[in-house]
Amino acid sequence: MVGIPDSLRVLIATGPLAHFVTLNADGSPQLSVIWIGLAGDEIVSGHMSHSQKLRNIERDPRVVLSLEAPRTPGEFLAQHAVVRGRARVSRGGAYDLLTGLGKLYVGPDFAFPTDFGSGPDDGWLLHTTVDRIGGVGPWTG
Repeated sequence: MVGIPDSLRVLIATGPLAHFVTLNADGSPQLSVIWIGLAGDEIVSGHMSHSQKLRNIERDPRVVLSLEAPRTPGEFLAQHAVVRGRARVSRGGAYDLLTGLGKLYVGPDFAFPTDFGSGPDDGWLLHTTVDRIGGVGPWTG
């Protein structure tokens, strides 16, 4: 496990969409675009359904996330982070996490729709620990 450097924490705080890759049973990649946040030294995301990505992680915890930093005009290569790690699934907490992340990704008045559920036991959380960070930017060390 690698600690998350401050520069990557700052990038995540800007609300970049994460391209989250898991492995299907046949070894092929499965990609989802998700909202992410931080909980200590883990990258977290909330999910209201027990989707393919969760089933994939329960079988094989290896994941890759890519995050694109805000573009700087005139910059040749866009800064981005590629995070390789291992994820685990826990039950509950998704509604609250998604409501909090929505304030960053959508707007300050955002409330996650209650038709998905709204209790503390609703949904699933993905917790990703970081094994390696690459890409282009200050987080690469």
